[in-house]
Amino acid sequence: MGSASLLARRASGNALLQAPLLPTLLRLALPNLIALSVTAAVAIAETSYVGMLGTAPLAAIALVFPMVMLMQMLSSGAMGGGVSSAISRALGAGDEQRARALALHALAIGLGTGLFFSSLFVLFGRELFAALGGRGAVLEQAMAYANVALSAAVLLWLLNTLASIVRGTGNMQIPSLTLLGVSALQIGLGGALGLGLGPIPRFGLPGVAAGLVISCATGTLVLIWYLRSGRGRLLLRFAGIPLRREMFLDILRVGAIAAFSPLQSVLTVLILTRAIASFGTEALAGYGIGARLEFLLVPIAFAVGVACVPMVGMAVGAGRIGRARRVAWTGAAVSAVALGLIGVLVATLPHLWSGLFSADAEVAGAANLYLRFAGPTFPLFGLGLCLYFASQGAGRVLGPVLASSLRLGIIAIGTGVLAWSGAPLWCLFALVGVSLAAYGSATAAAVYRTTWGPESPPSGVRAQ
Repeated sequence: MGSASLLARRASGNALLQAPLLPTLLRLALPNLIALSVTAAVAIAETSYVGMLGTAPLAAIALVFPMVMLMQMLSSGAMGGGVSSAISRALGAGDEQRARALALHALAIGLGTGLFFSSLFVLFGRELFAALGGRGAVLEQAMAYANVALSAAVLLWLLNTLASIVRGTGNMQIPSLTLLGVSALQIGLGGALGLGLGPIPRFGLPGVAAGLVISCATGTLVLIWYLRSGRGRLLLRFAGIPLRREMFLDILRVGAIAAFSPLQSVLTVLILTRAIASFGTEALAGYGIGARLEFLLVPIAFAVGVACVPMVGMAVGAGRIGRARRVAWTGAAVSAVALGLIGVLVATLPHLWSGLFSADAEVAGAANLYLRFAGPTFPLFGLGLCLYFASQGAGRVLGPVLASSLRLGIIAIGTGVLAWSGAPLWCLFALVGVSLAAYGSATAAAVYRTTWGPESPPSGVRAQ
C-alpha cells in the first residue's frame, strides 16, 4: 500500500497523467505547429534571397539542403524522440533524479554525435556533394555554404537535443518560443550577411550559412540558461552525475533505431527523383511541386506526434498503458484527419496547389497527376508518422521503423520493375500512393500488435 500511495501522490501532481486527452494533446501540439510552420517559412525565405545571388548559389543550396534537413530530422525527430521518451518515462515513474541524469547523458550524446557529423562534413563534404551531382561553380558554392553551416552541425544537434530535453518534461512552450526566435534571427541575419545591408558587406552563401550558425548558437545558449536556471521542472547539472552505460542505452535504444526512419525517407526520395528524372524536366518539376506539399504537411503530423511523446512516455512510466495507447490513437486520429482534409482537397482540385508554382501546362499536368494519386493516401501518411512518434514515447519504435523499410522496399523494387517494363509516368505516381498507404497501415498494425508493458494503475488516481 505504501508504494501504491507514493505512486498515487506522484501521479496526482502530474497533469499529463490526469488531464483530458484531446484538449491536452491539442494544447501541447499548437506551439510546436507554430514553431515548425515558421521553420518552413525560413526555408522559403532563404530560397528567396539566395535566388537574388544567382543561379549557381540557388542550385548549390538545393544540393546542400537535404543534408541540413537530414541533420534536423536525426537530431530532433529521431534522437530527440529518444531523449524526450527516456526523460518522460522517468518523470512518469516519479524518478526526477534519473530524469536529471538522463538530461546530462542526452547532452553528451548530442555533443558527440554533432561533433562526428561536423568532422564528417569537413573531411568528406566535397566528395559527398560531388557524388550528388555538384560540378564546377555549383560545387564551389555548395562548399562555401557547407564549410560554414555543416561544419557547425554540432550546434544544430545541441539545440535540438536541449529542446527535446525540455519537451520530455511536457513543456512545449519554451522550446517552441526558442525555435521561433532562432528562425526569426536566421531570416534576418542570413539575409543581411548574405545580401549585404547598410555597412554589412555582401558575403554571399557563407553569410547565409553564418545566419544559421549564429541563430543556432544563440538558441543553444538560451536553452542551457533555462535548464540551468531552475525555472523548469528539470535542473540541468554538469557536475556530480556519473555517466552510466545503462542511461546512454535507455536513450539510444529508441533514438538510434528511430534514426533509420529519416535515413530511409531520404533514400526513398533520392530513388524516386532519379526514376522520375528519366521522364524529363517537366515531369521532375511537377513531382517537385507535389513533393513540396508533403514537406509542408510533415510539420502538422510532427507537431501532434511530438506532443504525444511526453504524454505517452509519462503514462508508460507510471504503468498507465491503457492511457498511453489512448493518447497514441487520439493523436494519430487528429493527424490523419488534418492531413486527410488537405489530401482530399488537392486530389480533387490539384490546380489550387500546382497553380501557385508554375504556369507551364506540362509541369502543372505532372504535378496534378501526382496529387491525384498521392493525395488520397495522406491520411494514412499522417496516421503512420504520428504513431511513429508515439511509439518513441513508449520506447517501442522498431515496428514503425520497419514500416518505413517497407515503404523504401516498395519504392526501390517498384521503380525497378516499372523502368524495366517501360510503364508510363502515372504508374510511378501511383506507386508513391501505394507506398504511403502501406507505410501508414503497417505502422498502425505494428503499434496495435506491440505490447507496451503491463498495466499497473496507481491506486487512488482517476483512470482515463
